[in-house]
Amino acid sequence: MEKIYFVGAGPGDKELITLKGYRLLSQADIVIYAGSLVNPDILDYCKSGARLYDSAGMNLEEIIDIMREGAKKDLLVVRLQTGDISIYGSIREQAEELKKLDIDYESIPGVSSFLGAAGALGIEYTVPEVSQSLIITRIEGRTPVPKLESLRSFASHQTSMAIFLSVQDIDRVVYQLLEGGYPIDTPVVVVYKATWPDQELVRGSLEDIADKVKAAGIKKTALILVGRFLGNEYSYSKLYDKHFSHEYRDSI
Repeated sequence: MEKIYFVGAGPGDKELITLKGYRLLSQADIVIYAGSLVNPDILDYCKSGARLYDSAGMNLEEIIDIMREGAKKDLLVVRLQTGDISIYGSIREQAEELKKLDIDYESIPGVSSFLGAAGALGIEYTVPEVSQSLIITRIEGRTPVPKLESLRSFASHQTSMAIFLSVQDIDRVVYQLLEGGYPIDTPVVVVYKATWPDQELVRGSLEDIADKVKAAGIKKTALILVGRFLGNEYSYSKLYDKHFSHEYRDSI
């Protein structure tokens, strides 16, 4: 079986892995997991005798070597990534290396932390007449972002925003959002380790969220949610309005 399975582990809660992801994980002979990010409890699903490799201290070549070894021996190899593999999952470089080796791969989606955070808060990112768009982004750091994708640029839309990998630089995040056009009273929630047992929510606005985050001691593994969708303003959708007709229902 010269094929590698990239599996999204979900945001933290071990029960939020997909059924297909669970099935592959429980059958895998080799599991390479991101130990710095993946909830170790999810490894309980692995079968007895499965070889487990924590990639936290590994480089790309070492990861690919393990994949190649397993594939050549016709073993079921799972690369277990946090959240959903398509968002900040770094799988592109792994996939490109596998292509060079003529090893096939398949990607199994997972529940991203921005979805887990919404569940934890009981909120909707796309509130009618408040926000109909969601921007998923990060602040520039050692990994640069394209010039047109700065927080300052995105902030001009004043829509819902989920900011990854940036809580360690919360002061600069706030500065760029304000510079871009968000009002200072814009609601903000920082979600630390969404859906994990030690999940923590820090609520505030652009005026005070930086101080609150520092007081809570949160420096990593947190998502910054920004926008009026977090406030009290809302409108009902037309979907279930009895005066609104559509393909499946006539209006009253």
